[in-house]
Amino acid sequence: MQNEEVKKNYLKKLKKFNDCNKNYYEKSKPLISDAEFDKLKIEILELENRYNFLNKTNSPSKSVGFKPSKNFHKVKHKVPMLSLGNAFNEEDLKNFEKKIINFLNLENTIRVEYSAEPKIDGISASLIYKDGKLIKGLSRGDGTEGEDITQNLKTINDIPQEINSKNFPNEIDIRGEVFIENNDFKNINTKFANPRNAASGSLRQKDSAVTAKIPLKFIAYTYGYAKEIKINNQMDFLKNLKLWGFKTNPFNKKITSIKDLMLNHRYLEEKRKEIPFDIDGVVYKVNNFDQQKRLGFAANAPRWAIAHKFSADRSISEIKNIEIQIGRTGALTPVAKIKPVNIGGVIVSNATLHNEDEIIRKDIRIGDTVIVERAGDVIPHVISVDLRKRNKNFNKFVFPLNCPSCGKKTIKDYNEITKKKDAVRRCPSEGYECEKIAIEKIKHFVSKDAFNIDGFGKKIVENFWDLKLIRFPQDIFNLNYEKIERLEGWGKLSVKNLKFSIDQKKHISLAKFIYSLGIRHIGQENAKLIAKHLKTAVNFFKLTNQKNLENLSYIDGIGTTQIQSIKKFFLNKTNVKVLSRLDENLLIENMTTINNNGLLKDKTFMITGKLNNVSRAEAKSLIEKNSGKIISNVNKKLDYLIAGEKPTLKKINNANLLNIKIINEKEWLKMLNKTG
Repeated sequence: MQNEEVKKNYLKKLKKFNDCNKNYYEKSKPLISDAEFDKLKIEILELENRYNFLNKTNSPSKSVGFKPSKNFHKVKHKVPMLSLGNAFNEEDLKNFEKKIINFLNLENTIRVEYSAEPKIDGISASLIYKDGKLIKGLSRGDGTEGEDITQNLKTINDIPQEINSKNFPNEIDIRGEVFIENNDFKNINTKFANPRNAASGSLRQKDSAVTAKIPLKFIAYTYGYAKEIKINNQMDFLKNLKLWGFKTNPFNKKITSIKDLMLNHRYLEEKRKEIPFDIDGVVYKVNNFDQQKRLGFAANAPRWAIAHKFSADRSISEIKNIEIQIGRTGALTPVAKIKPVNIGGVIVSNATLHNEDEIIRKDIRIGDTVIVERAGDVIPHVISVDLRKRNKNFNKFVFPLNCPSCGKKTIKDYNEITKKKDAVRRCPSEGYECEKIAIEKIKHFVSKDAFNIDGFGKKIVENFWDLKLIRFPQDIFNLNYEKIERLEGWGKLSVKNLKFSIDQKKHISLAKFIYSLGIRHIGQENAKLIAKHLKTAVNFFKLTNQKNLENLSYIDGIGTTQIQSIKKFFLNKTNVKVLSRLDENLLIENMTTINNNGLLKDKTFMITGKLNNVSRAEAKSLIEKNSGKIISNVNKKLDYLIAGEKPTLKKINNANLLNIKIINEKEWLKMLNKTG
């Protein structure tokens, strides 16, 4: 079938799919049976998997329902609804507990008390009560703001409309999970692949009368914000939830050892088939609320909670081909193109092989029958080869020694810590000389955590590259809109919307700008640290002068590896030109400190030795919260050296030589109006 015929057939099926979807949701009158709808969806997905040139922007795989979200008002969460970090084995749990003990400065003999709660595979919701009455219900949204789905949530019988209990807070944001039980899901016989998708589609209906027909359930498990709550721990909070009329998970437990957490996890994993609703792991929370408050948050997740996932879903498939993908940092990643297989309700046709060493270790060859694993949102990967089914004619895979894109000889970096070469082979290009790296850099530039340009996804980047509309990031802000308007699938309105989206993003924070450049080893957190230190875009651009790079060594959290990456970036002439052009097109905001009037304003600190009342991590957090600054070296910019037990003598001596004030822990706490 020729490309045009494939495209025509695809668009025809996609139109039928959308018409069916619209009738189902907006008119509650299905045009075809559920079986026919499922078959149509599979046909569309198979076409997408087979033909990469198809524009999959409106793919059924990316939608749930008929996009009713535009009909809902967005509301900012008083306290963000953050995601959780994941644990997959006992070692992950040990590391999780170790970090808690270190942060809280606890003795190793003290056992951390946990609330262990099964993780329901549903949709998170936030219920806001005032004076005992439910006044608003929100979806998680992007974590910062959610959709106002109050009327839909009010159709759920498990959610109390009014609570008269004496100890119920005057204002509280109760959080929990909306889901459909497995038997109910079978009975409603929906088009959705699983109960979670059905719950999601039902909650995002425009008409709450339609939602009311779906047997949605709600289990409460935490709160985001509460006014004058007098409960000290998670388990007591769960008991109060039941007294207030909420349903809680019957398998909640209080556990005080990693060994018992593992036993409980194993028990629930075996029990999950008997539980009437889907669970995909167990959530562990530090039980004590005061400890939760002290631990706080790291990046986008709480330090006091983690999700321990169940074993991944696996399936057997056949390797049709092995392709080499090149990432924005030059990493060459082998990807197995496998015979499409359903793993946990998802059609999988690609599986990562990680790196050259992994292919050699597992002896993976084209044609092999393999076990493929997909763990939650983790990229599917090949676990092992079934050697019994290997044909004698299958040859060993030869990994390319030259970049498949630009032809440069690939390298393996030497790791100073392990004293070995890295497993990952890389293209040495630092700028935009390598086509594949350039494309991936631009994809990163427009991605959600960088410029986040609406309507400018990965496929648009690839299409515009093929049409020679873009070659560098600055080209995005100087597009030929007249040419784009004449392209298939584009029109005046869509081009106008694209231009508006791009113009909106010409204003960006310094931290996001640094992150968007895709410098190796400079992720979001490092970008924030650098932005906080440099304060202005002007100072960042001055790093073209290699002498200025030395100042980055004063940043706590930025090491030699990061500085070397930035050095290589600025040594590349193309990168410098890109920065210059971007500077002409953008308004980059200077970095502002969140709290400018803290007790430690304009003061710099360094810690040496062990502190008795707080951990080093908590001490740093307190300094930053009070407008102080942490630096990693004893130099003239240091105001105070906090000396704990067994301090490093070299640091003490250097501080004395530079006349830097040395204080003990009690003196530092006194500066914060705290007693030691």
